[in-house]
Amino acid sequence: MDAVNDAANNTAESVPGPPSTGSARTEREPRNKTGSRLYPRVTSFRSRRGALTATQQQSWARMWPVIGREVADEPLDAAAWFGREAPLVVEIGCGTGTATAAMAQAEPHLNLIGIEVYRPGLAQLVQRIEREQIDNIRLLRGDAVDVLENMVAAESLTGVRVFFPDPWPKARHHKRRLLQPATFALIANRLKPGGVLHVATDHADYAEHIAAVGAEEPLLKGLNEAAGGVSADHRDSAPIGFERPVTKFEGKAHRAGSAITELIWGKIEL
Repeated sequence: MDAVNDAANNTAESVPGPPSTGSARTEREPRNKTGSRLYPRVTSFRSRRGALTATQQQSWARMWPVIGREVADEPLDAAAWFGREAPLVVEIGCGTGTATAAMAQAEPHLNLIGIEVYRPGLAQLVQRIEREQIDNIRLLRGDAVDVLENMVAAESLTGVRVFFPDPWPKARHHKRRLLQPATFALIANRLKPGGVLHVATDHADYAEHIAAVGAEEPLLKGLNEAAGGVSADHRDSAPIGFERPVTKFEGKAHRAGSAITELIWGKIEL
């Protein structure tokens, strides 16, 4: 499987109850804002290791102190980190960042935070950010659920993207899937009214699961057909684009005959 989407494919799971996302930690429990562990959580990502090349190490040493951080429990001041106020989008599982970089360049008015646990994948993205001087990307290494729980505030995100999360196809592993009801509830809480959740998967069974869970989240409404909406009614007015660049991973899925399902929701404006 291409590392581009390993990010999402190696994310963690749910929040209030289910699993975690995006950190190379072993199983543990989530915290509330006071730091107490409330719910057991099973990680949905697979731990992976890999060494950086010499040029990656050099780029990492130059860039990471500026654009990268380890996931922590402290609230994140995104405006200070980016040096500007702009709509904030989080990508859970950015992998090697092919899609991340392309979307950031296509949407320079957005601040984009990519979350990933796999350091060599992040290193490839760091190199591209430096080489192409992309200034609207910041990176967090660790568990994305910890980011959503502890680092971003309620109604602070304009968008959340989850592309090709690990489907954990075996029934006994379904509890490790990232997109469970508790994760949807957490994402909906963190989105601003009108904010967008965009999910893509090439796994038919997981797509059905995601669609069913998303339909039950009361704060979200479908914006495209797979999510129960009409994309033509929302595409031009949505605060983030609905288009994605086709990655190597997605190209392989197409060649293998796998259908790609896009599911897009918006947070209702009360």
